[in-house]
Amino acid sequence: MNFEGLPVRRQSKPEMYIRASIFWFFHVFFLIPVVALVLLAYPFSVHVRYAIGSSWAKINMSLLRYICNLSYRVEGLENLPEGAAIVLSNHQSTYETLAFQKILPPQLWVLKRELLRVPVFGWGLALVDPIAIDRSAGRKAIDQMVEQGEQKLAEGRWVIIFPEGTRIKPGVKQRFKMGGSIMASRLDYPVIPIAHNAGEYWPRHSFIKWPGTVTIAIGPAIRAYGRDPDEVNMEVESWIRNKLEEISDPQNWNR
Repeated sequence: MNFEGLPVRRQSKPEMYIRASIFWFFHVFFLIPVVALVLLAYPFSVHVRYAIGSSWAKINMSLLRYICNLSYRVEGLENLPEGAAIVLSNHQSTYETLAFQKILPPQLWVLKRELLRVPVFGWGLALVDPIAIDRSAGRKAIDQMVEQGEQKLAEGRWVIIFPEGTRIKPGVKQRFKMGGSIMASRLDYPVIPIAHNAGEYWPRHSFIKWPGTVTIAIGPAIRAYGRDPDEVNMEVESWIRNKLEEISDPQNWNR
């Protein structure tokens, strides 16, 4: 188990708002120079641009830890393979998109193409070479995702997929979409399921961050190549749902 935490004490709502305000200020403050450096690094390799871009995520993890008293612990680090892999994870918060960049090897995400059009942030995102798909393209979008995913994995980069498609409130169940499992069944790379309870501490659309320790659980690698995608999807979803029952606290779902 990897643990990065500070003693947690109870905070009043006004204190949490003050701490969150400080966090958001530095969140944006550091984004501007990091994106500028990514843009300036355009002539260099994607690995250099990723290293610069992911530094912003790591800065934010430190800000959350020391300002908002929000840290994390990791279970199952021994399950991470040596080479590239496909990660299928539940999606509750912005927190896991930052934490994964600190915990996992160099990676990219499957995301909707519209995000690349966001001024400044989207430009920097495009330069770290994600898999950007047109969700309205249906089956073609999946074929596009598999084709791009094969290329990125061959370069040694991990592919992160959130099968729920969007952030889901803790305690709410939404069936996993098939794209990730289809990719996994077509490409000969291990699938790593990850479950976390980040939404209990940084709920979606929430300004404040609740103090505490997020649990990130990494499951054993699943061999999906050549298998029925439905079967893979069910296995991954089952593991994540069962793990969520272990690590979640229903008292934190509606605060």
